[in-house]
Amino acid sequence: MSTQLDRPKEACGLFGVYNSPEAAKLTYLGLYALQHRGQESAGIVSSDGNHLMMHRGMGLVGEVFNDEKLSKLKGFVAIGHVRYSTTGSSLLKNAQPIVVDYSRGSVAVAHNGNLVNANILRDELEAYGSIFQTTVDSEIILHLLARGTAAGFEKNLIEALSRIQGAFSLLVLTEEEMIGIRDPHGFRPLVMGKLGEATILASETTALDLIEAEFVREIEPGEIVFINKKGIRSVKPFSPPAHQAMCIFEHVYFARPDSILFGENVHEVRKELGRQLAREHPAEADFVIPIPDSGNSAALGFSEVSGIPLEMGIIRNHYIGRTFLQPTQLIRDFGVRIKLNPIKKILQGKRLVVVDDSIVRGTTSRSRVKRLREAGAKEIHMRISCPPHTHPCLYGIDFPSEKELIASTHSVEEIRKFLNVESLGYLSLEGMLKCVKKVKENFCTACYTGNYPVKFQKGLHKYIMENRLEEAKGQVSK
Repeated sequence: MSTQLDRPKEACGLFGVYNSPEAAKLTYLGLYALQHRGQESAGIVSSDGNHLMMHRGMGLVGEVFNDEKLSKLKGFVAIGHVRYSTTGSSLLKNAQPIVVDYSRGSVAVAHNGNLVNANILRDELEAYGSIFQTTVDSEIILHLLARGTAAGFEKNLIEALSRIQGAFSLLVLTEEEMIGIRDPHGFRPLVMGKLGEATILASETTALDLIEAEFVREIEPGEIVFINKKGIRSVKPFSPPAHQAMCIFEHVYFARPDSILFGENVHEVRKELGRQLAREHPAEADFVIPIPDSGNSAALGFSEVSGIPLEMGIIRNHYIGRTFLQPTQLIRDFGVRIKLNPIKKILQGKRLVVVDDSIVRGTTSRSRVKRLREAGAKEIHMRISCPPHTHPCLYGIDFPSEKELIASTHSVEEIRKFLNVESLGYLSLEGMLKCVKKVKENFCTACYTGNYPVKFQKGLHKYIMENRLEEAKGQVSK
């Protein structure tokens, strides 16, 4: 099975610039730094103060944009988005930012997260005559905004946001204003930076680093930041929840290690995850081997505590783009081999501690173990820098369904046997939460515990909107 099918898929990435004549080009660079958060599509919307201009496309940032396309995105303000689909199919019509023209002007929205009540709201809106152009939950926000009855854009926006539930870090763009929004639970990150007179909003600080912008602060959970010619204004119109619910898996896997996330450097947190993993699950071995790149930092921490030398026994091919489509079974069978290649001379006859960030379905991990055996590894002790994933994420990460998660139906010992390793150790939930400085109750751990901080309808899944349309077509044809 392809590696792409057996890894948790990236959350989306947001980047916006206000008050720069090079807004679109800076946004392009910012999206480049956030490419790890989504590789299906990319888009930028800019404004010159009178009109919104847009370009979107399927593929990587460098495939979607060039100098000619960027030169047409004129203006002093722009927002951009890289997408991995967590609601709705991977189609151009679902690429973001989404732009609409309505009676009060033009507005664009870029969304990172998932709305858990999208199905209910879409039913309601369609019953009142709304016609949807996409199958993504993000479009619901625009329809709510357009139907608002309050006096003024700000009140209508707050009214719309008060209706949605789930995870939403948002960038909103009008002709003259950029707005940053983070849901009250704070599931997904959003930060603010400064570059001269320009204000920057981004999913991660690594995007600020690329354009040499200064990190100012995080957008706080439940905060709306309005950025326009009058300056920067913050409002917090929502009742705060009892606890925040920042995604702990951002630290484990998603965010780039050079980012500051939820107040901490991701690389340092991952190293501490590895240290704690070594304390909880020691092993006798010749080398600690990371699964690159996501296991690198944790493997370094494991090596520090265990005293076992760190060795780069597996080399990753970084030049696999989305054009590698696995069109035949023969090619699919080589998916893991193309991405990662063991160094036989280092591994032959050696006892290995192999450190990875997670096991999802287990098929990719099993293939990797097989390749390490073929390279001559004598023993393989698998160590995972988070607890077993037993439940799907409904807040913006595309995990498989519960029945497809190997840890939801198999014990650790059964997984060990399936992987064909000498030992298997997962980091404990308490051990993982010890590795971050914020209060543990302020992190979402639903994918490990099943304790979801925001309630949702049963049957919620990635293609729920597509299924609704197919059902509707079937009823019409009868």
